Amino acid sequence: MTLLRIQGLKFLVDCVCINRVSSPSPSHQDHTRPNWSSPLCSLLLLLLILPSRFRHLPRITMSRDPLVVGNVVGDVLDPFTKSASMRVLYNSRELTNGSDLKPSQVADEPRVEIGGRDMRNLYTLVMVDPDSPSPSNPTKREYLHWLVTDIPETTNESFGNEIVSYESPRPTAGIHRFIFVLFRQSVRQTIDPPGWRANFNTKDFAALYNLGPPVAAIFFNCQRESGCGGRRYIR
Repeated sequence: MTLLRIQGLKFLVDCVCINRVSSPSPSHQDHTRPNWSSPLCSLLLLLLILPSRFRHLPRITMSRDPLVVGNVVGDVLDPFTKSASMRVLYNSRELTNGSDLKPSQVADEPRVEIGGRDMRNLYTLVMVDPDSPSPSNPTKREYLHWLVTDIPETTNESFGNEIVSYESPRPTAGIHRFIFVLFRQSVRQTIDPPGWRANFNTKDFAALYNLGPPVAAIFFNCQRESGCGGRRYIR
């Protein structure tokens, strides 16, 4: 709290909490006494005292990270720091986090571009749906839609090794999140395709192949072609 604000509050305390009363002294001079029982006076005193008492506590702020707001961090990923550039384009439309798309707009495999300067750096791309078969009952969380490894930096997914082919989103109930997660590989390695797409686990997969935390992620929302309305992030 700045000195100017403190001085202003002190002035208000003087104005509100000090009531002028008539003195019975012969001189009939007015004297002042504090009226500490006044609710407004008590509130002003709290405003003066509390900031100094709780200055050491960390500030609580609401995150504006769309991956946090969209519950991607939590449902699929642990918190991570972005350290790579990834662009996802469906028919020349670049995705932004939380984009709303229809199944017809994502029927074809997207183009995924990885920025950088060193082609010796390799990446693994995972695409999952954590809301299958429905957001209210996601018994197949996470459903694996795509898995590509060994993508060189500065290129796109077509230069990598497709382990699991792209399956286009076809949600039947509710609004689903479809998440692209990018990992930086430490080495080129053989990755076996999972036996099934349902109940894939991105974090377990990353741990199994020593991929470390994600370096980038982006997601979009998708519902039935005839669906309407946006996703509500209330739990």
